[in-house]
Amino acid sequence: MKYILITGSTDGIGKLLALRLAKEGHFVGVHGRTEAKLKATVTAIKEQSNNENIIGFLADFSDLADVKKMAADVIETMPKIDVLVNNAGILTSKVDTIPSGIDIRLAVNYLAPYQLTNTVLSLLKKADAPRVVNLSSAAQSPVSLLALEGKTHLGTNEAYAQSKLALTMWSFDLAAKEPNVLVVAVNPGSLLNTKMAHEAYGQHWSPAEKGVDILYGLSMTDKAKTASYFDNDKGGYSQAHPDAYNSRKIEELIALSDTITL
Repeated sequence: MKYILITGSTDGIGKLLALRLAKEGHFVGVHGRTEAKLKATVTAIKEQSNNENIIGFLADFSDLADVKKMAADVIETMPKIDVLVNNAGILTSKVDTIPSGIDIRLAVNYLAPYQLTNTVLSLLKKADAPRVVNLSSAAQSPVSLLALEGKTHLGTNEAYAQSKLALTMWSFDLAAKEPNVLVVAVNPGSLLNTKMAHEAYGQHWSPAEKGVDILYGLSMTDKAKTASYFDNDKGGYSQAHPDAYNSRKIEELIALSDTITL
């Protein structure tokens, strides 16, 4: 039995992955933003998997204080983390910024997993072969440090693409700093059949299972390679945006991220 934490797992590929792992008998931490939906998801996964080792963690990832509180709950509840899947993500939103002025996509898709992972790193280090699987995207765009500080505003798609490149840059940095933790970034597939794709584009190109299968492979099998980017649109490892290999830009990003996160 492995101890697995999946963020954004009350919907889409996160929920499907949680159910698949639960059916295999693993301890699964499910994360959601609303209490009612989280409770309903945990109950449904327990029933469908016949596995009682399913626990819910509540946090609004647009609120870094809430992320910090969830991290404390995780540390209190889980003895270790074998696999952390940073799956929670947002594209369309009713509000574009969090109270600090930072674009909500940069907060939810990058700063929240950055904070969560760094806070629960001690639990990852307790595992024999820990893994962090970060959900990137084919959309990657150079990160504006001014935008990350909330000093300039971005369009929806641009903010999303910047958040996913930031996540990929940090993935490579974390892999270098923590050689005992396997860290991989993955584009699970463009326009999968999920709520996020339908809200944003009103269509999908591929079934959600395509994303679930690659997340499972990177989480549980020897398919995963550290400090690398897997592009599921191409069906293999690929080059991320050039900035993901630029040590100066990565250093600047991480230094700023450390000052923003709590």
